[in-house]
Amino acid sequence: MSIRVLLTNDDGIHAPGLAALERAFSSSGEIDLWVVAPDRERSTCSHGMTIARPIFTQQHGPQRVAVDGLTADCVYFGMFGLMPEMPHVVVSGINNGPNLGRDVIYSGTVAGAREAAAVGVHGLAVSLFEGSDFDRAAQSVVTLVEKISRMTWYSAVLLNLNYPAGAFSGPRLAPLGNRTYPQVVNRREAELSGRPYYWLGGPPIENELTPRTDVWLVDKGIASATPLVIDQTDRRTLSEAGSPVATLFSPTILSSEE
Repeated sequence: MSIRVLLTNDDGIHAPGLAALERAFSSSGEIDLWVVAPDRERSTCSHGMTIARPIFTQQHGPQRVAVDGLTADCVYFGMFGLMPEMPHVVVSGINNGPNLGRDVIYSGTVAGAREAAAVGVHGLAVSLFEGSDFDRAAQSVVTLVEKISRMTWYSAVLLNLNYPAGAFSGPRLAPLGNRTYPQVVNRREAELSGRPYYWLGGPPIENELTPRTDVWLVDKGIASATPLVIDQTDRRTLSEAGSPVATLFSPTILSSEE
């Protein structure tokens, strides 16, 4: 039985990381490959979806479509508007640059995999340090997808994968680490009109090398794999009756009158 794989990204339909995945999956005779990606770069779009206007598509070859929307749009359209059957695995990437630590909040790459997992399909978000070998990382992803697709008894896997620069080992499981971004707003003025405009944030990014986190692993040349979840409920606060937050609210036990 062939493995149905849907590829997407947030770097656009012409991105080299997507092309590397297409080459790697196309070399396997077991893969029924579909590609649905944004028509242009959509980095840091998080899990936005286009619902206030229609989306338009453009065919770029057999089972290969560009969408003038966001990454989550692409996955939704691919699963429910294009593919005759649901994919076994959705792979989002390979992103040109890492998505470590809190990057998963803002990442369109991660959103593509999350959109799949939200409806019970395995989702992999794949990122690689800039200037690295996309093809080697892509081969690692193919191997992982072939294994995950056989886990038919298991609920949807949602993984955030990061590959370091140069040669690597792994991937190995790791929790999210921490990256600190400068909290800066830079004001500038347009040359002709003098109208002010602003850039949010900027370098340098500081990586906290807490042992055994994803940030720490890739710093040591080891690819990381972080399992994520859809349910973002803080269950510790729910279970601790004396926690500061819990004391603000009444218990959720309902009386017969309610």
